[in-house]
This record gives sequence, C-alpha cells and structure tokens, in this order.
Amino acid sequence: APLAAKDTNAAAPFVVGEPTGPSIKCEVPGPKSKALHADLSKIQSMDSVHFFADYDKSLGNYLVDVDDNVMLDLFTQISSVPIGYNHPALLSAFDSPQAMRVLVNRPALGVYPGADWAQKLRDVLLSAAPPGLDQVTTMMCGSCSNENAFKLMHFKYMEKLREGRSFTAEEMESCMINQTPGTPNLSVLSFHGGFHGRTAASLACTHSKYIHKIDVPLPAWPVTDFPRYKYPLEEHVRENTEEDNRCLAQAEEAIANSEKNGCPITGVIVEPIQAEGGDHHGSNKWFQGLQQICKKYDVVYLIDEVQTGGGPTGKMWCHEWFDLEEAPDIVTFSKKMLTGGLYHKADLRPKQPWRIFNTWVGDPGKLILLDAVLKTIKKEDLLGNTLATGDIIISGLRDLESRFPQYLRNTRGRGTFCAIDCDTGARRDDVLTKLRRLGVHAGGCGEAAIRLRPALIFQPSHANIFLQKLEDVLLDQ
Repeated sequence: APLAAKDTNAAAPFVVGEPTGPSIKCEVPGPKSKALHADLSKIQSMDSVHFFADYDKSLGNYLVDVDDNVMLDLFTQISSVPIGYNHPALLSAFDSPQAMRVLVNRPALGVYPGADWAQKLRDVLLSAAPPGLDQVTTMMCGSCSNENAFKLMHFKYMEKLREGRSFTAEEMESCMINQTPGTPNLSVLSFHGGFHGRTAASLACTHSKYIHKIDVPLPAWPVTDFPRYKYPLEEHVRENTEEDNRCLAQAEEAIANSEKNGCPITGVIVEPIQAEGGDHHGSNKWFQGLQQICKKYDVVYLIDEVQTGGGPTGKMWCHEWFDLEEAPDIVTFSKKMLTGGLYHKADLRPKQPWRIFNTWVGDPGKLILLDAVLKTIKKEDLLGNTLATGDIIISGLRDLESRFPQYLRNTRGRGTFCAIDCDTGARRDDVLTKLRRLGVHAGGCGEAAIRLRPALIFQPSHANIFLQKLEDVLLDQ
C-alpha cells in the first residue's frame, strides 16, 4: 500500500518568494527546449544538453525551464550553485560603482592587479582557507587549478634534484622541444574512478568514463585502486578495513617503485569523495594513510575539492572530516567557490616568476560574488542547515532502501552530498527520468548511482519533497 505522505511543511525558505513546490506543465525537454536545441545544433555540437532554462524565473532551490516547468533542483549545475538561483545577496553584489568597475575592467592579475587585490584575497579566499594553508592562487576552473597544482609538484621535485643550482643551458634548450633533461619524465598518481578535469594532465588523472578520454593522447601515468566499501559501513568494518589496507598498499607500491621504473611520482591527487566516478567515499584511515605515505616518500599530497569544497558536506572543506595530522600540501577548488584556484603550503612557492601564470589568473569579479556567498553562509548558518538537511536525506534514503531493497542499495553521504545506488544503470536512468516528470531534477554518476547536489539553502522541507517524489517513482516501478 502507498505510504503516508511525508510532512513537507517548513520554516520560511532562505530566498523569499521561492516556489512552494514543483510544477510540471509538459514533458522535459518540452517543445521550446527542443526548438532551442535544434537552433543551437546548427552552430555547436552539444548533444549533452538536457533542457534550456529560464534564469529570470528560476529562484532559490527551483530551476524553471523555458517551457515553464518548475523543478526542485538537486543537481544545481553539476554542484556549482552555492546559495540558490537569483539570491538577493548575489543580485546586489555589483550595485556599487566600485564593484561594477571591477567587473568591467578585468585585469591580467599576474602583471597588473588592482590596488586592493592582496587585501581582497585575504578578506575573501583566505578567510575560507583550509586550516593550515596560507598561500592561494586563483584560476578560471577546476581543470586549470589541477594543472597548475601538478606544476608545483614537479617544480618541487626538480628543485630538490638540482640542490639549488640554476637551470643549465641544456635544460633550457631541450625543454623547448619537449626533450629531457629540460622536460623530465615525471608523473602524478591518481585513482580508478577519479575525475580531475578535461585538460591534458588533469585528463591523464581522470578514470571515470571512457568518453572523457578516448582518442586523446595522454601520458601513461600510474593509477591504483580507490576503496570500494560494503554498506552499511557499521556492518562491514572488517571487510572495509581490509579494503583500505589493500588500496594503501597499492598506492605505496606504485610510489616506491616509480623512480626505478623511470617515471618518478611527484605527487598524489585524490578527491575526498569520488563524485563523477560514482560517489565513492574513503574512510578517515584511508586519507590519513595516504598522507603518511606521501610524507614517507616526500611526494606532494593534493586533495581535489573542486566538487566537495564550499560547504556541501557540512564543512567548508570535506577533508576537514578526516582528522589529518596536518593540512594537505595543496587543495584545489572551483564550482561552489565560484572561482577556480589552489591553496598550498609555502614550500611549494615557485622561485621564478611566470611559472604559474596565464593572462587573467582568475577574475576579481568572482571574488565579489564569493564574498557575498561566504557572508550569507555565515549569517544564515548554512553549514548547520546542510548538516540538518543531510540527516533528513540520509535517513529517508535508508528508509526507502529498506522498503525497496530490490531497487536501492548503498546509501551514503556527508551533509547533503549524498548518493544511493540503483540495482542497474538502466533503473537509475529510468528513476531520474520519472523524477523529472514529477518536478525533481537530480543527477547520475558512476555505473548506477543517483547523486544529490543541492544548494546550501536546501532545507528539510525540500528534502521531504524529494523523498516523497522518489517514493512515488519507486512505487510505480
């Protein structure tokens, strides 16, 4: 028999005027979306488009498409909307003439920064920095943040080999034709299921879907296993501990043997939660052990927080949950932080100029928006809201998993950064399609996972709407 409807009454939404619930007028994508896609396709190959949105009408947690379908958004532009659509704090961020001039006069920050740039970095980005990291460089996106982080890894390794001497003429000449010794054969260790971007070196460390990589020439850098746990965690402590040990041993073996194999590993890149690859979690022991291995072999420990950073796990940075002995060497970010960039330790600063550089090196206008976001997070206690709402989501998913074990398994998450697996990829795709018909927009990842990436203003009432709609879909399977 159908279950009793969940109570979706709630405190007032964080964004005034937000819709009270989903409203679907036609299929998604509807006729207007299809017509716009046909027009776009005349000039651009972008068959990944799901539908076209109306960003004038979208508000708070609700995304409105061009056919006037109002959807509760649990995917938020692939986890990149921090405080919802058209939040007043962001709409007013450029009200002042000074802010507007920052937006209009975009500088090449590496050579001509504005007078207030250092103070803006301190007030905004360093105010939200991972504990223990006091160096920051802005970038345009997550991929280029990781690319430049890899450079810092390689610079450190080569500086150690040179023992402080200057570049030789041979090094300077050979690097111009991509030959040794100026272009050394170095590598970065990454993990099966990881996703770190689509530019060359980041793509070499990406192992989530073949379509991201096929036909692209890339270096044959080492890759080892990221843990795959059995759930519920509390019922599989022994098996999951063995899995941690197995994966840590693999990583250590790869690092220990890399020099004699002719391609030294200068650093390790790892996501706190493997998002695109299927929302795979690692235990505190796994991340602590990985850091200890990096310290043992003097390689750089990079945690890629592009998708997890900015608060969705209930802390600004997901790795804060891991009780690490010290800060990671580098933390990269983008998405909910609205600007790309990397935090790092001081010993990774390059000694020469122009080595970490591009025309813009970020965008001061994005820091104006991020400043408004960070102030809103603090003012509204959105990290606390995320934790409370995450508890509702997790408990609700576990309840549905117990009621529909033939369809659902492996509930997991931190904060509202949650996921659950379906029994097959086809089932997952069907569930997502039927959820959208009911006005709920969620995402998929990995082979069969439903991933949830709501904004930080997503409240228990929104969680209950989602859970009720998911239940309706499962009852109809």
